[in-house]
Amino acid sequence: MQLAHRASQEAIYASWAFRRGVIGLDPPWVVAQIGAAMWRHGMLGGIPAIAALRHGRDQAAIIDELGTMTYGELNDAVNALANHWKSKGLGPGDGVSILARNHRWFLVATYAAARCGTRIVLLNTDFAGPQIRDVAAREGTDFLVHDDEYGDLLAGVETRLGRLRAWTDDAETGDDTVAGIVARGDTSPAPRAGQDPKVVLLTSGTTGTPKGAPRAEPRSLAPIGALLSKVPFEAKGTMVLPAPMFHTLGFAQALLNGSLGATLVIRRRFDPASVLQDLSEHQATGMVCVPVMLQKMVELGEDAFAEADLSHLTAIFVAGSQLGAELAVRSTALFGPVLHNMYGSTEVAYATIATPEDLGAEPGCVGRPVMGATVVIYDNDANEVPAGTTGRIFVGNDFQFEGYTGGGDKDRINGLMSTGDVGHFDAAGRLFIDGRDDDMIVSGGENVFPGEIEELLFGHDAVREVACIGVADERFGQRLRAFVVLNDGAELTADEVKSYVGSNLARYKTPRDVVFLDELPRNPTGKVLKRKLAELPV
Repeated sequence: MQLAHRASQEAIYASWAFRRGVIGLDPPWVVAQIGAAMWRHGMLGGIPAIAALRHGRDQAAIIDELGTMTYGELNDAVNALANHWKSKGLGPGDGVSILARNHRWFLVATYAAARCGTRIVLLNTDFAGPQIRDVAAREGTDFLVHDDEYGDLLAGVETRLGRLRAWTDDAETGDDTVAGIVARGDTSPAPRAGQDPKVVLLTSGTTGTPKGAPRAEPRSLAPIGALLSKVPFEAKGTMVLPAPMFHTLGFAQALLNGSLGATLVIRRRFDPASVLQDLSEHQATGMVCVPVMLQKMVELGEDAFAEADLSHLTAIFVAGSQLGAELAVRSTALFGPVLHNMYGSTEVAYATIATPEDLGAEPGCVGRPVMGATVVIYDNDANEVPAGTTGRIFVGNDFQFEGYTGGGDKDRINGLMSTGDVGHFDAAGRLFIDGRDDDMIVSGGENVFPGEIEELLFGHDAVREVACIGVADERFGQRLRAFVVLNDGAELTADEVKSYVGSNLARYKTPRDVVFLDELPRNPTGKVLKRKLAELPV
């Protein structure tokens, strides 16, 4: 019975992959070559080869600051680097750490490492030197790939087989650069590794030392089919990707883009005006970003959008941190009804996706569970709670992580994994995030979730950004402290902030402290670093 159900699910996943162009009715000789490429390179390492076979070697794969790279050129580059690494002794199970911004050499290194059957560790470009060195040592780094700008940070990292420079400011092609190896390397198909690669994605580190969350490559179309059942990404489209590729969101979308044979438009640094220009100039069909990036684009204003051609845009995919109702409404007004908001985490992968229809009805929701995902809300006694009741969010799907490097795991109930968030379902089955389960503030015996106050204040005309935390209070146990960033030229006093909250929410939810800042501390994916806020002198 379970086998029949599984087969039925796989058929549904495959049908969505077929509709979107991931798989198709290819000629028999192409099917045979695709099968050979998958046998030789695996699902992850085989992406460039399969795209070149299905969509043509001349199909544009990447547009970055170096120009256009086709799928044929990408596949050749991956072979050249994989063959070089194998000649140096890099083999299955070895560790390749990558510290790079969004550009072609990031993907070349990733696919090449996959073809070697290695453990691929994606390092966060915002980490401090000690964090990077600790993570690189903990995860095991036999070979290191990095952009020039991070050379000093990596000075203390020891490798068994060496290192290569990825992005170089002068476009160097020496023997110590990825570009140099690719230019002079052996582009024949790399030998079969004999072992599947693993990708280690790192937690954001917003509450401490980043943890490694390893994940094996998928063995089915489940992750792709689940996403494509909700989001209209199409084969051979054009995707603008400002989200960092070292992060779960950016990495997954870059790989999906390759599976679709689509063109990926990337820049090393995010600039909202440049991204809007890319959407217009390249007639982009999709964009993937984190909410803070979307907010910066919205702040460009109506005049900037009036000059941009967004007529080809069918999907904006947002994840990585909470979107919020106010930003969802503002974004839809400028981009049109194309916004999709995914909820998940590094550990659980995907859980729910809010479609434009969901956001039109309830802008603050994160949608309904995607196909193949189970989402349940439990109370503290592991009892499932009814709609409208807040509890801990637990998720099950086919693409969760395997447990943290070195041991440790997320809480699990009945085979489902905790996301670390609390939330509730409405009567229509839409999920709402009420906050982090460790962010809840108990003030004078009342439970307060900072997200509710943050969402309210973000809707104030004078407020650009806001974050709230709990701090110790002798009388109430904890009190709420709000950190507010004002729009340019706006004026707002602490008393006015308190009055605004008190006029719209219960009195006990009013911040007792209000601190004005020029900007909020964030990591590269836009998450506010609340531990840094707690350290600020007031």
